Amino acid sequence: MEKGSVFIVLCVFLHAMVVFGQLTEKLISNPCTSKDTCHECIQTPTCAWCSQPNFTSPDGSPIPRCNQQNRYLDSQLQARCDPAHIINPSNHYEAIYDYELSKKAHSGKEAIQIRPQRVSLQCRVKEAYDLSLWYAQAEDYPVDLYYLMDLSKSMEDDKEKLSELAILLAKEMEKITSNFKLGFGSFVDKVVMPYVSTVPAKLQAPCDGCAAPYGFKNHMTLGTDSSQFAHEVRSANISGNLDAPEGGFDAIMQAIVCKNTIGWRDRARRLLVFSTDASFHFAGDGKLGGIITPNDGQCHLDHRGAYTHSLLLDYPSVSQINQKVKENSINIIFAVTDQQRYVYDKLSETVEGASSGTLSQDSSNVVELIKDQYNQITSSVEMKDNATSNVQITYFSRCLDEGGPLKQTNRCDGLKVGTKVQFTVRIEVLSCPPNPRDWMQYIQIYPVGINESLIVELKMICDCDCEKPGNPGYKPPSLATECNHHGSLQCGKCVCDDSHFGRFCECDLNTDDFYDNQSGCRPGNSTDILCSNRGNCVCGVCECFKRPNQDEVISGPYCECDNFSCDRHNGLLCSGPEHGECLCGECKCKGNWIGPACGCLNTTDSCYPRDGGEMCSGKGECICGACECIETEVGRYSGKFCQECPTCPGRCEELKPCVQCKTFKSGELSEEECDACPFVPVEVDVAQEENPDERLCTFTDVDECRFYFVYGYSDDTNELIVRVQRTKDCPPVIDILGIVLGVIGAIVALGVAVLLLWKILTTIHDRREFAKFEKERMLAKWDTVSFLQLLSLPSILHSSYLTHAL
Repeated sequence: MEKGSVFIVLCVFLHAMVVFGQLTEKLISNPCTSKDTCHECIQTPTCAWCSQPNFTSPDGSPIPRCNQQNRYLDSQLQARCDPAHIINPSNHYEAIYDYELSKKAHSGKEAIQIRPQRVSLQCRVKEAYDLSLWYAQAEDYPVDLYYLMDLSKSMEDDKEKLSELAILLAKEMEKITSNFKLGFGSFVDKVVMPYVSTVPAKLQAPCDGCAAPYGFKNHMTLGTDSSQFAHEVRSANISGNLDAPEGGFDAIMQAIVCKNTIGWRDRARRLLVFSTDASFHFAGDGKLGGIITPNDGQCHLDHRGAYTHSLLLDYPSVSQINQKVKENSINIIFAVTDQQRYVYDKLSETVEGASSGTLSQDSSNVVELIKDQYNQITSSVEMKDNATSNVQITYFSRCLDEGGPLKQTNRCDGLKVGTKVQFTVRIEVLSCPPNPRDWMQYIQIYPVGINESLIVELKMICDCDCEKPGNPGYKPPSLATECNHHGSLQCGKCVCDDSHFGRFCECDLNTDDFYDNQSGCRPGNSTDILCSNRGNCVCGVCECFKRPNQDEVISGPYCECDNFSCDRHNGLLCSGPEHGECLCGECKCKGNWIGPACGCLNTTDSCYPRDGGEMCSGKGECICGACECIETEVGRYSGKFCQECPTCPGRCEELKPCVQCKTFKSGELSEEECDACPFVPVEVDVAQEENPDERLCTFTDVDECRFYFVYGYSDDTNELIVRVQRTKDCPPVIDILGIVLGVIGAIVALGVAVLLLWKILTTIHDRREFAKFEKERMLAKWDTVSFLQLLSLPSILHSSYLTHAL
């Protein structure tokens, strides 16, 4: 090859490299041009969308509608977008409540320690907004101090010392604030083996001079009478238990959530002093006593302040305690002995706003300990929030160094009453949630341990109004002449129907020639398939089809990739977003999930029932985190834990005694045996199977009534669940005495009715006969007189004859 030809080839190569480099730099420096829709455009930082109709270059070729705004307005560009058609929303901030900080309550108004109190913020994706937040500790701020004490035998001397120091404690706290309230509660442990002795004598007096054990008692609601506090502490009885850990978590939970009973005030710094010389039971320990129902985090105190669900609910977990502490703005002070300090130091790290101090053997230093811990709590402020994973909040502050640099921190120390510190809160939307209802969120930013907060009404800017029917910039196909009535006009761009494509939906899939300039739509000459049959070849470039579901996307230079054709498990793609993600037709699993569809859990924990027992009940194998049951000579086992066998005896007989004693107070179990039952039945109106893994059991009770219950296992915790029909089906009771009396009564009534009828008929007949008799008698009287007269006629004649003769 000649030198001239080599030089020409080298120049062409260098020119191509320069063009390629410029194109690469353009793509890297401008991420906007690849966005095809308005909502994708505005979800990209620095990008703006041009909704101007017929937005083309002078030669008629299309140009990207999504670009950086300064490029739209650049006079050197061949085409400029009218500013009225540029969609480039910006972050918008508005203060709703912005009251001045007040160091002290006055004129009936409460002190204000945080400013502003409520704001509205509209924010684009990945375009952070910095807002200013001020905090100042108020003077004479109300303080509620609830003293929660372990009253097991080993704390007897501590109780006496606390009662002696009660007045001193109140006086020291009143030096800090005049608005101070004091309360008292105590705890021992759950009254069940193995925590306490259940021997009847020990239940009455577990140790010399001890009272009966109990879970938790509220002795004194928060108040201002320190003398009453001393009296309540002095009169509280010492009790005892068997094991070393105590039931303090039960007491902490009730003391926090029973707001009305304890007397917590809304606007007060709430201190919960937890005093003990032992460690604690936590969630899961209840199984030792047959208590498997998880703690529900609700208040269960009766009118005497006693914890009623000690034998029904398990101990709370550390996370439950932490959650309730955050919800109720409680500062826990763990006042513990030196032997337990390490345990409670670690616990303080996991409970928000908690601290710990060393208590002397007889609690003689309790006043100084509480005072020191309170000063430590109030001398610092720590900002927290409840933002979701789609929102990132970062805190910056100079704290007390007003002239210093701004540092990333959410905590400032060394504060005094009236000290004002400023935080810069940077709020950034990382991504738009899939559900549009989550585009509006309410975020709470709060100082730890204080019941005041900043509420941020955050509206995420995730879509464009011109993409929605009924808004300016949107035309339906019937009105969209720009789109040849084959698609809708959205934000200046035609969105074609399924049978048309092109910038103006001018191309018909059924008539146009697709074989012009199609080489760029094939991965090679070995195939004639264009765009993997999942897109249109337009000017040598694949335009992938849009799916009806916006979450399903076809991508790739040849439309060879998608995020919806991966393997499915139980109808869910890659077993759901919690298990895996579909990337270019393959599932990328998360966490402990494995398998082609991420449906296999790489653990055997889910194959064990919560109430104990073998893996898969010993009747199957744990595969992919689920039990695969075996078939034996007796029959085939089934169910979540292979606990069911239609031809085998199930757990009905096993669960029957506990159901009888706990629901109907019947059966063969004693009261102690009933308390030891490993489950608490749930009463329902009708007991019926709700899924294939449940089984219905039917038995006849001692009263010849049938009762029904269903048992199964929860999907989340593998916990045994028993639902009992609260009413029995009893046979009708035959009232023999009632029937006999009824028959006798009916016979008597019938007899009386017959006699009455006979009497009426005879009376009517007698009256008729009597009337007839009277009538005939009258007639017979006249006939008698005439006959007598005839009989006396000869005498009359004879007398008359004698008279004439004389």
